[in-house]
Amino acid sequence: MYYAILCEDVDNSLPLRKTAREAHLARLHELVQAGRLLVAGPHPALDTEEPGEAGFTGSLIVAEFDSLEAATAWADADPYVDAGVFSKVVVKPYKKVLP
Repeated sequence: MYYAILCEDVDNSLPLRKTAREAHLARLHELVQAGRLLVAGPHPALDTEEPGEAGFTGSLIVAEFDSLEAATAWADADPYVDAGVFSKVVVKPYKKVLP
């Protein structure tokens, strides 16, 4: 089943994101290689795809896991969590309807 991982950033998270980005993306690429990632990306702080120094306000990851517990454990081990990027992480079951 798919699970949505909804993350909210701390204020001024861009420097923290930069320190952990490579490791964060490596974990996402593992999901891609396993055919389990539906979508992933950050929420820009401005109404543009490239917010520059304004940075991001959070992230969304939708991926397939065996259970809510497995999805939560994966989210808890994210390098952005260790780096202090996220102030809040919520994991919920997700049902893909379209497309």
